[in-house]
Amino acid sequence: DKSIDPRILESAKEEFLQKGFLDASLQEICKNAGVTTGALYKRFKGKEELFCAVVQGTIDDLNSVMRSRSVPPDTLSDEQLKSAWDMDRSFMLWWFKFLYDRYDGVRLLLTCADGTRHSNFEHEWVENMSTVTYEYYKEAQKRGLTKTDISEREMHVMLTAFWTAICEPIIHGFSYKEACRISDLMCGLFDWYKMLGFER
Repeated sequence: DKSIDPRILESAKEEFLQKGFLDASLQEICKNAGVTTGALYKRFKGKEELFCAVVQGTIDDLNSVMRSRSVPPDTLSDEQLKSAWDMDRSFMLWWFKFLYDRYDGVRLLLTCADGTRHSNFEHEWVENMSTVTYEYYKEAQKRGLTKTDISEREMHVMLTAFWTAICEPIIHGFSYKEACRISDLMCGLFDWYKMLGFER
């Protein structure tokens, strides 16, 4: 019965959002989906596999964005390399819209994943972004576009602060309109050109 899978996933999403992974009940998920526990176990090995199935689409979308933006830095022109740090209002709003279009999945990963393999999702995301971002910075430094000397560990700290600021509105249940206000404030807070020593 192909109609069972989406019912289970939708019921699981609501249960995980309300109670978090650790307190979520498979019995309640089955009850609200109108299926037996046997039907659930035919499709998923257990609660963690079910949680991972619910958030997989969001993870795939995030990874797709990372891949699409991970152009080898040595193939970019000086102007393209410099513009990679131009995190203006349109850039920030793009990220907030992207995340809010996937609000439930992102919120699950940020606030409900304790006890699953995704419990350190935000840290792991920043780790991956730091690796890519630092390669861009080192290429810019090699070309003499920036004079600032920043270590990879320092870059990680700055990106952690940046992504924490982006994620906090979702963690605290801000509406999209409220998040757009935060987006405008963040443009004034994070001046990457100044931080990395780019000439404007």
